[in-house]
Amino acid sequence: MPATAFTRRVLAVLARIPPGRVLTYGDLARLAGRPGAARAAGNIMRTASVPGLPYHRVVAAGGRVGGYGSAPRLKADLLAAEGLRIRGRRILNFKERRLKATAGTPPASKSLN
Repeated sequence: MPATAFTRRVLAVLARIPPGRVLTYGDLARLAGRPGAARAAGNIMRTASVPGLPYHRVVAAGGRVGGYGSAPRLKADLLAAEGLRIRGRRILNFKERRLKATAGTPPASKSLN
């Protein structure tokens, strides 16, 4: 089945998340042009299999690490290897590690900082 335009945008945003930073599924959906489509973005993440993308850098709301297929501990370990501190199932200093979009640019070209 061919990828939808939304799927392509989600994966393009995902590819631009730098090491040591995270987005929530809601952030990912909003940056891909569909605010409120966090669940759809999560489904794309669950089924996508493009090698080399930082799937582990997308987390649940509020800084919860969330799932990672059948290996949620691996996700926490990958984030920790990038310098994030995890306690239990939450990212410490989540607000500082969460990316924000630069307002005023179209979704496909939004800069992440």
